[in-house]
Amino acid sequence: MAFVTEKHLDDCRYTYKLSPNIKKYTLVDTTFMKNKIGNYELTRVLEKEPNSGQGPLLKITVNPDLTGFKLSITDKSGLRNINIFKSDDNKMIQEKFYFQLDALVDRDIFVKE
Repeated sequence: MAFVTEKHLDDCRYTYKLSPNIKKYTLVDTTFMKNKIGNYELTRVLEKEPNSGQGPLLKITVNPDLTGFKLSITDKSGLRNINIFKSDDNKMIQEKFYFQLDALVDRDIFVKE
């Protein structure tokens, strides 16, 4: 998957774009980790039950020059994309996704449309 400047997940209510005001120190403050090639990565488990460790993974990667990102929700292995918005059974997982992304919007990492 290539880096993009905006992303709309299937059946999601919003489209997310990188904020023009994004800063490296803000990524670090919001627990993004820098990997060996310089990308900033954030991985969160979207759990139905707190502390269960069970649920899909939210994966966000921002490139080192802050011009592109990758956003995906995958199975626990991280290999297969999942659409959490397809079923109303995933209401709690959807709320946790929106909560995580809203926190990043509040910190001026993303802009929500």
